Amino acid sequence: MHNLNDRLDKEGLLLKSFFTDLSIYIKSLQLKTGAIPSNADGTHDPWDHIESIMGLNFANEIQPSKLAFRWLINNQNNDGSWFSKYNDLKPLEKNKPTHFGPYISVAALHFYKIFNDIEFLQELWPTIVQAINFSVNLQTPNGTIPWSIDKNGNVEEDYLLTGSASILKSIECALALSNILNDQTNIKNWKNSYESLSDAIKNPDNKFDLLKDRKNFSMDWYYPILSGCLDTDQIDYYVNEVFKNFYKSGLGIKCVKEEPWITVAETSEFIISLVIAGRKNDAISLLNDVIKISDKNHIPFMGWQYKEKIFWPTEQPSWTAAALILSADSIFNYSKGSDIFLVNNSILY
Repeated sequence: MHNLNDRLDKEGLLLKSFFTDLSIYIKSLQLKTGAIPSNADGTHDPWDHIESIMGLNFANEIQPSKLAFRWLINNQNNDGSWFSKYNDLKPLEKNKPTHFGPYISVAALHFYKIFNDIEFLQELWPTIVQAINFSVNLQTPNGTIPWSIDKNGNVEEDYLLTGSASILKSIECALALSNILNDQTNIKNWKNSYESLSDAIKNPDNKFDLLKDRKNFSMDWYYPILSGCLDTDQIDYYVNEVFKNFYKSGLGIKCVKEEPWITVAETSEFIISLVIAGRKNDAISLLNDVIKISDKNHIPFMGWQYKEKIFWPTEQPSWTAAALILSADSIFNYSKGSDIFLVNNSILY
């Protein structure tokens, strides 16, 4: 845990440069192919890669961002998916999670908000359409979407609340991009899919996490907020449950209810949820706590084991840095993309 006094403004708030340095860290990890490794062993998954792209966008790193997007273009499967794990260009795990691919639409809209580069959006658009349709085409009659296709091409019939919330936000951003690009081809189908999945997330009983109860994971309690479909009462309910079951005062948010382990990514994502809930002071307080889980250069570790009082694991994932950037931006509006998770973008555009 390190002193941050040199990174604060006169009002005691973090300077934008603190988070720009995290973007530079992400950039330093990027490979020549555009891949952004997530893990210490050099591997990455597409969702983490996409999260890291938004970390690059934040610092106006347009060329590294485009290079990372082009990695996605060049490595997309014919069905619109990506595999779950890569070492640069080599697939290591060949199942196809349904929430990984669609997330490209969120990063693409974030890119557009910051750079206003419609020509690059047009280059990305066929890849985005395929990614969204890969998942939407798997939707079941009750609105849920299976979480993955296994390596043999079989549907893995469980339905993850967290993954579904991410897909919903992705469809929302894809609808916004359709309007920006004046392409109405998929709008009706995507709107129907959005409404059906939104209804499932708002009424989740007996629809999600059927094979494994995941209620002891904090993500299940704030990702529905990030999906953008909940009303005020539902948002307040989920926020209160997170504070009651996962919050450790002065440290952050636990990943798992029973474990003495604060994770920077989960805390960062919950910070965005707090901003959505109108609890900005709580968000600032939590941000000031979690940024201490870092090295002397303020690069975040994955987490803090507070019983052992050690950083654990000592990995410093690219996407963890990106999540921290996005959380701070949601509070302080540092960039033009700061509202990406705070508004319904399909209405905004």
